Amino acid sequence: SMQAVNASWSLYIIEASDGSLYTGITTDVERRFDEHLQCRKGAKYFNGRSPIKVVYREEGHTRSSASRREAEIKKLSRREKETLIGRLN
Repeated sequence: SMQAVNASWSLYIIEASDGSLYTGITTDVERRFDEHLQCRKGAKYFNGRSPIKVVYREEGHTRSSASRREAEIKKLSRREKETLIGRLN
């Protein structure tokens, strides 16, 4: 169905080698992580730091809902992000 296709976006947060948290959206989190690992296809963020692991993901988004969620999360403080990914209560 179209809805299944539309809702194939995920939001993800990757922890980087310097301990920072990078938020992005993709249709394939594993592939995107590998792209970050290989420093291909954008994300200048990972020049000089490397992705360690995906620490959070939300699946079942449309492109627009994933983009909205990404914008929301990017406004959060470090502490709020830590709470979101389940490290702080």
